[in-house]
Amino acid sequence: MKKHLYYFSKKTLLKYLLIILTLLLIAILFVNFYQRKTVVKQKPDHTEEIKRLTDIADIYFETDKKDSAIYTYNKVKSLCDPKTNTTDYVYALSCIAEIYQKQSNYIASEASATEALPYLKDLNNPRYSWIVYNLLGINYTQSFDNKNAILYFKKAIHLNTSVWRKSLAINNLVAVYMEQYKYKEAAMLLNILASQKNISSYDAANNNDYAYIIDNLGYCYYKLNEPKKALACYYEGLKIRLQPQNNDGLSTSYKHLSSFFQKSNRILANEYAKKAYDYASETNNNMEKVRSLALLVKSSEGTDLKKYSLKYIHLVDSLNLANNKIKNQFSNIKYNFNKDRAENLQLKAIKIENNLQLERQKNRIIVSYVIIAFVLGVILFLYFHLTSKSKKEKNDAIFSSEIRISKKLHDELADDVYQTIAFAETKDLEKEDNKEKLLNNLDTIYFRTRNISKENSNISTDKNYPLAVKEMISGHKSPETNILINGFDTIRWNEIERNKKIILYRILQELFVNMKKHSEASLASISFNIKNKNLQVIYIDNGVGIKNNTLILKNGLQNVESRIKTINGTIIFGNNSQKGFKISFTFPL
Repeated sequence: MKKHLYYFSKKTLLKYLLIILTLLLIAILFVNFYQRKTVVKQKPDHTEEIKRLTDIADIYFETDKKDSAIYTYNKVKSLCDPKTNTTDYVYALSCIAEIYQKQSNYIASEASATEALPYLKDLNNPRYSWIVYNLLGINYTQSFDNKNAILYFKKAIHLNTSVWRKSLAINNLVAVYMEQYKYKEAAMLLNILASQKNISSYDAANNNDYAYIIDNLGYCYYKLNEPKKALACYYEGLKIRLQPQNNDGLSTSYKHLSSFFQKSNRILANEYAKKAYDYASETNNNMEKVRSLALLVKSSEGTDLKKYSLKYIHLVDSLNLANNKIKNQFSNIKYNFNKDRAENLQLKAIKIENNLQLERQKNRIIVSYVIIAFVLGVILFLYFHLTSKSKKEKNDAIFSSEIRISKKLHDELADDVYQTIAFAETKDLEKEDNKEKLLNNLDTIYFRTRNISKENSNISTDKNYPLAVKEMISGHKSPETNILINGFDTIRWNEIERNKKIILYRILQELFVNMKKHSEASLASISFNIKNKNLQVIYIDNGVGIKNNTLILKNGLQNVESRIKTINGTIIFGNNSQKGFKISFTFPL
């Protein structure tokens, strides 16, 4: 069995490996395709239910049923897949954030708006991005985080939206600048906005926006110690807001006028503060009522001062209590929603686990593909590289053999043939001596030709190999030269690779040819022994040896050295201790 394994070439092994890996890759592809076909399942589509619930939530929002609106928007949010229902998902979050903001729950509002941020990039309509950025800007303004407020208002301004939306975002940015006492920057922006009238398709919206802009501009002038400009802006804004369809912000106009006259005309300041309070009471705006009462306290005296002070304290306490109740209500809403959602948690967990398993399987398959592709690439490279190298070595060997045979024919036969032809042309072949000499010359040419033929003939590497080697060695014996062989029969030649047998045969052939041509030896010995799983061969003769200990490698010895290197062997040249030439070489079995 071992004997057959030696003949199993590297090239054949690579071919089989290539076939096995190709079949393995096809099997993996088939299994992956089958699993994808049977395991992958479509996610249910809730689009119609999402639209229905969104419409219900919008009605709750518009009719000021904010607790029901939040509950329903949360249901919409739970049904949405953010990747496929992105618009509905962001819309629900922005509405929840807006409700929290109107209830002064800025932390909850910020949390909902922030949850929508990662999905804004997937929306085609910038309107929703503007809503989210604007909500965040207002939340940060109310939380006194002016740095982040400015950041998000600027993001809203830079979006590709309508002029009206840009105007609102700039107005909100102006409010932050005013909080930072940057009245010059605020006034500059407000003057730009004031020059852009009729930016909306609705007259009422245009009037309300312009009134807001001009009133804030008046406040900036007031803070910049330009009272005439400030008062003119205040009155212009008030004139617009006194119209029935444009009264949004009327309380703010009255408050600004009350503040303006606090020092110069306290009676007029008190009148405007009362009007601000009355309008805030009509619209049930408690925050505006608190601010108006603060102005009334500043501009009142005597019993009015006490009355308004008590109202102010009572209202502030009521607002604090109401805020706490609102927070409790929202906590209950969150609890109820979480209770409803808990019914679906197990199904969602199973879905998530299945998705994770599919993702892991996909990653494992991808890694397998990469590894197999890499291994196939390496094997293909090695296969073609070794094939190419083998072809090159064969061609080089053929070329080298042709040159060697050609040189041998030239060196050993050409001169003899020429001399024989010249002898035949110039001598009288009728004479017996000349005829005998011619025949001897022809015999010499024949024997040399036969030797060259034998040197390059096929070598038997089967069970007849030992006999072939012995015959080759015996062929170099002569009456003048004796050759001794030691340890040859102790070697198990059937366990040595075919290639190594051929190389050993050629090396021995080269050594004995070299001995015959150059050594002038009368006695030569060749020894064979095994050391540490290596075959060691020692050749010794009593010829002329190496002159002056300087070895000049002729063609034969060069061939010996190159041949032994091809089988990972080592070679040592030297003089015999007595007289003559010595060479030893080893190679692994």
